[in-house]
Amino acid sequence: MNSVTENINGAAIPLKERLLADFQAWESHLNSATSPLHLVRREAIRQFDRLGFPTTKHEEWKYSNVSPITKQAFDFQATTQIPAADLAHALVPNLDANVVVFINGIYQESLSHFISPKEQVRVENFADAYQHEPETFEQHFAQSANYEKDAFTALSTAFAQNGVFLRVPDGTIVEKPVVIYFFSDARTANVASQPRNLYVVGKNSQVKIVEVFQTLGEKASFTNSVSEVSLAPEAYVEYYKVQNESDQASHIGTTQVNQQGKSHFFAGTATINGGFVRNNMNIVLDGEYCETNLYGLYIPDAKQHVDNHTVVDHAKPNSYSNELYKGIMKGRSTGVFNGKIFVRPDAQKTNAFQSNRNIILSNDASMNTKPQLEIFADDVKCSHGTTTGQIDEDALFYLRARGIGEDNAKALLMVAFAGDIVNQIRIPALQHYLENLIAEKLGKR
Repeated sequence: MNSVTENINGAAIPLKERLLADFQAWESHLNSATSPLHLVRREAIRQFDRLGFPTTKHEEWKYSNVSPITKQAFDFQATTQIPAADLAHALVPNLDANVVVFINGIYQESLSHFISPKEQVRVENFADAYQHEPETFEQHFAQSANYEKDAFTALSTAFAQNGVFLRVPDGTIVEKPVVIYFFSDARTANVASQPRNLYVVGKNSQVKIVEVFQTLGEKASFTNSVSEVSLAPEAYVEYYKVQNESDQASHIGTTQVNQQGKSHFFAGTATINGGFVRNNMNIVLDGEYCETNLYGLYIPDAKQHVDNHTVVDHAKPNSYSNELYKGIMKGRSTGVFNGKIFVRPDAQKTNAFQSNRNIILSNDASMNTKPQLEIFADDVKCSHGTTTGQIDEDALFYLRARGIGEDNAKALLMVAFAGDIVNQIRIPALQHYLENLIAEKLGKR
């Protein structure tokens, strides 16, 4: 893609027009512009052109203004070489796992390594995998992530060429997690990337997937990430997303999950740092006896903004979902939680529960929360609730009375509050890593 951001008169080119021009230039150099994959890309860019970037007049973006992103200039082609030793401090310590590394959206083969046998799991760069398994791509790519209504998903679909393809065959247990690091190298320039990931998990198979997003440097970065997760009947997937980016980082991420009968999906999302973060977690339980558990934690401070949108769509009967998101708001930060549960007419015997709890630690922080239930079946058990308040003064007094300083006492209470989420993480090394990040963020000593 062309990285030019100004015209010959020096005037800035609006991001939308720049991206449309980039697509046209990229398409003209493709050898496979008529492939089924690219035909989907072409329709997606047309839809992006029709939709444009959302504004705060759109109900789904009422509290999240993306115009500061669209007014910045980013290099979508930035390449860089970073020695493994310089990245060692940014990896999850003591985690025995398959490691996949991307820098500015580009796969880094020399920094990646795999310990699981190839017969357990196939992991490839997105573009390479399409050449090897076109039928799998055509069956799953852009089938669940809806680019018809979401401009950022349309943009991701149009430029889908870099990211992770992961496939687990039927009847397979992947014993080691697959950890995918997405680094934005913003040390010398504003950079952007659009990783597009496709995870296909076969019948009666199990895998743990971790996505870690981090920023290097203090220039601005923009990440538009879309992950599609397909669970065959009786599959079991644990999915974790860790965001520890800079104050100048903007991140819009969508995880789209489709579950078939008797499958289990577990998700844990932890937003530790990031200037502007929007996470879309969309689940369709499209089979009987499916189970979904969603956990989320966000700790914005200063002027950081974190927006979590979740959709749990019960399409078939006898399914179960449980959702708990917790936020700790500091400084002049803003938070958003919008959680929707749909129970379709055929989804009798559904059990669905949702809870959002927030603590505000400063007078300048704010939280907007909107839990929603739309139920079209009558034999169901569903509930939702939300609380937003300040720190428990009785608990604080209890700790202060035992000689603990006020700052440390508050930090201890906040770490305990976050523990309801962190304790759900089923990878010990990842859990310990997050505990340290959270303690540092909350000022526990």
